[in-house]
Amino acid sequence: MSFRHRFDPTALREYDIRGIVGQTLGPDDAFAVGRVFGGIVAGAGGKRVAVGYDGRLSSPALEKSLVAGLMASGMEAVRIGLGPTPMLYFAATTLPADGAVMVTGSHNPSDYNGFKMMLGKKPFFGAAIRELGARAERGEVGTETTGREQTIDIRADYVARVLKDYDGGQRALKVVWDPGNGAAGVVLDRLVAGLPGAHTIINGAVDGLFPAHHPDPTVPANLAQLIAAVRTQKADLGIAFDGDADRIGVVDDTGEILFGDQIMVLFARDVLRTHPGATIIADVKASQVLFDEIGRAGGKPLMWKTGHSLIKAKMAETGAPLAGEMSGHIFFADKWYGFDDALYAAVRLLGIVARMTAPLSAARAGLPALVSTPELRFDCAEARKFAVVAEVAARLRAAGATVNDTDGVRVQTADGWWLLRASNTQAVLVARAEARDAAGLDRLKASLAEQLSLSGLAAPDFSGGHAGH
Repeated sequence: MSFRHRFDPTALREYDIRGIVGQTLGPDDAFAVGRVFGGIVAGAGGKRVAVGYDGRLSSPALEKSLVAGLMASGMEAVRIGLGPTPMLYFAATTLPADGAVMVTGSHNPSDYNGFKMMLGKKPFFGAAIRELGARAERGEVGTETTGREQTIDIRADYVARVLKDYDGGQRALKVVWDPGNGAAGVVLDRLVAGLPGAHTIINGAVDGLFPAHHPDPTVPANLAQLIAAVRTQKADLGIAFDGDADRIGVVDDTGEILFGDQIMVLFARDVLRTHPGATIIADVKASQVLFDEIGRAGGKPLMWKTGHSLIKAKMAETGAPLAGEMSGHIFFADKWYGFDDALYAAVRLLGIVARMTAPLSAARAGLPALVSTPELRFDCAEARKFAVVAEVAARLRAAGATVNDTDGVRVQTADGWWLLRASNTQAVLVARAEARDAAGLDRLKASLAEQLSLSGLAAPDFSGGHAGH
């Protein structure tokens, strides 16, 4: 039987395959992913692919088609069922498996879905995803042979392994958890039952419509319920997850949000106690405070490109025990396996807080107080976005500015820094600025606006900046 399939070009992203169900993504695409990816795994000498899915309404049907595609390519599909993305990563890392596919829309709206993949123990992304699309269109799918499937319940093993690294002793913390009706809810009851202290779970039922709020903990509005619960219960902290639980959000005992780079300061200090001098990686959107604090704690800070697949690859290359992104992806290779797992990061954070003599809010307040914009995302044509960044970089270099071009352009000035980069997944530019005071931030914003104007773009809406970060 000949097989050819054309994916909607918007669905083939840098880090995954993702689209709107019924418009740019459907069961035929899921079958094609399985059929072509199975051929790629077979070509690498593999035969078993672990498969999981999140709590979206469309996920069970997509998973079924995906498994059919894998079996049509001769694969043994190891189905671990409904759960968080990190649980699939855990299965792919600890089971005999030659690849993995997770059906998940991550933190996108409820009508989105997609596929995150691993080949062997490494992320499958970038050029590999584009090649998968090209193979499907050409009909290059490997041999047609019938594979088989098996179902494995790995939840107990996963939770036990996560709990193994709790290192806070028996101090009884009071914690509020908000999985946002996402896939973390499948294992969260079991996880908190294994921890000391008093634990409250809100929005714990898996519901693909996300009735309480959108499951993206980087958006402060989505943390409103968690903040209210922490304050009402006088909890030590609150923890939130995105829809597939590979990103974490944290609220301290006063109900103030700790952003991804602030959480990373705590993790970096902790990891550097047992890995002195180690490289710690953070993405280009992270605060200068994080890079300075890594150095102050005796580590080697490394600024790297945004994107969970890119960070994982850099960790493997450098041997870094820890990495993190502003978006709340936290990667532990210290005791753990190097993949981003918000449930695991939560347990490590609870250990740190339990060993503190002061509340979490004191650690947050002890960081240098800077002012910054939020992450600003604004439309820019796909064909133009990378060119704009290149034009800005060239002008700044010609003017003698201090420029880091690891991922876009990050400009250091006496006031602080600003960043402009092209999104790898959307037709948008992303900007951020951080300074010691409001006047400095205004100067940085003016500099960014001037550069955008010189490239024919209007400045983004800078409103909504937050202090103290």
